[in-house]
Amino acid sequence: MKRIIYAVAVLALLSFSTLAAANDLPAGGMTIEEVSKWLKDAGYKGDIITTKTGSRVVASGADGWTWKIYFFDCETDGRCGSIQFAMGLVTKGAFNTEKMNDWSRDNRWARAYVDNVNDPWLEYDVDLTPGGTYELLNDEFATWRTMVKRFHTFLGV
Repeated sequence: MKRIIYAVAVLALLSFSTLAAANDLPAGGMTIEEVSKWLKDAGYKGDIITTKTGSRVVASGADGWTWKIYFFDCETDGRCGSIQFAMGLVTKGAFNTEKMNDWSRDNRWARAYVDNVNDPWLEYDVDLTPGGTYELLNDEFATWRTMVKRFHTFLGV
């Protein structure tokens, strides 16, 4: 009986140590430099660029497609509470609102729309606060990549 109790206690300790091993995101969110490093450490492009409007974003991509990561809910110290993955495709107006509504109705995680020249866009928001882990961020990134693949299949491009 003592062996069973000891085994249960050891398993409980191992379970708690696994939970404690989660790699927490920085308090208050992430900086653009930290997001860039996270992507690069995982083997992806993570270039910090400045848009035409003067905003700094991260340019990245995978599987032959490119996108940008925009930063929201930012504090003066550069920490941002949320990010948005966004990808626009230049199709010379080949898509319409009805087609994008079909996508958004049938796909839970990412939303799609057409811009003012009927080019399709896909966006996916990720909260970084309060709390969170790199493991969860990696999972969100995997969901984004899945949505990008589905979107391209849906559009036939």
